[in-house]
Amino acid sequence: MSGKLLGLITMITGSIILGAVIEKLFGYRLTKAAEKSRSYIDDAIVGAFKGMILLWCTLAGLYFALLWNFGYADWMNQAARVLVSIAIISVTLVGMKLTTGLISGYSHSSGGNLPSLSLFANLAKLLVFIIGILVLLQYLGISITPLLTALGVGGIAVALALQDTLSNIFAGIHILASRQIKPGDYIKLDSGEEGFVTDISWRNTSICTIANNMVLVPNSRLSTAIVTNYELPGHEMSILVNVGVSYSSDLEQVERIVIDIASESMQDGPGGVPEFKPVVRFQAFSDSSIDFIVILKTKSFADQYMLKHEFIKKLHRRFNEENIEIPFPIRTIYLKSEG
Repeated sequence: MSGKLLGLITMITGSIILGAVIEKLFGYRLTKAAEKSRSYIDDAIVGAFKGMILLWCTLAGLYFALLWNFGYADWMNQAARVLVSIAIISVTLVGMKLTTGLISGYSHSSGGNLPSLSLFANLAKLLVFIIGILVLLQYLGISITPLLTALGVGGIAVALALQDTLSNIFAGIHILASRQIKPGDYIKLDSGEEGFVTDISWRNTSICTIANNMVLVPNSRLSTAIVTNYELPGHEMSILVNVGVSYSSDLEQVERIVIDIASESMQDGPGGVPEFKPVVRFQAFSDSSIDFIVILKTKSFADQYMLKHEFIKKLHRRFNEENIEIPFPIRTIYLKSEG
């Protein structure tokens, strides 16, 4: 084996080992530090640079090994251009991972104020990718001015051909910028669809119904629809429970009992708001009962079902103990004799 080949293999192997050691030692320490930290920035950085140190050390070792053993030969320029091109591509990938990690971390740390991981993350990755390609073309000596001109002219044709797609993209950006709908919110459209928003992508908004079905609504339709967001202006919401008692009931006693059970549900019931004082309001003299509503407050839309469930069970048990009747619908029929 010639001395140049042996030196080439030695330097490349050494650079790979060095990169692996640095990746193992510093990567392990940075990962542990990121796990202890509450900041999302270090998690994004560790995730973006994972595996790249080994690649960069290998590229650097290969470049200097070729330069050391073969000097400035003619083919070295081409080899160097290939290695630098790979480095630019890898830096672009790091930038794409980093932007995605930062957007995801910021969204989680801010409680969802940046409401979509898909749309913003994809747009950010696309932007970084375009910048990386332009840098690579400029390095390779390819003029990007004609390319930008062609993209500008072609963009008009593409915009005309993809009107629906672009309208959904810009509608999605508008929805996100307004911060009135975000993943985790329970919404209801004027067309009847309702459920939890799971994601807002470049084309549609994903809504998961309570029956665990997925409804996909185009962003352009969502932006023009009348939407009820049960999570705004806050997660807490009032719920109404309709009750009826017989005409023979003592309404003062009924009100005291209902307030007592409702207050107990607010304190001990799942999803109840302890500081809220329940309200009872008599509403109507119905055919067979005196009707009233009970106003409770729950911590979120999803909590209302268990809160109602427990409240109705407790109220029914207490009414039975106090001999307060919840009447069945009654109809009195008079038959007129013709004789």
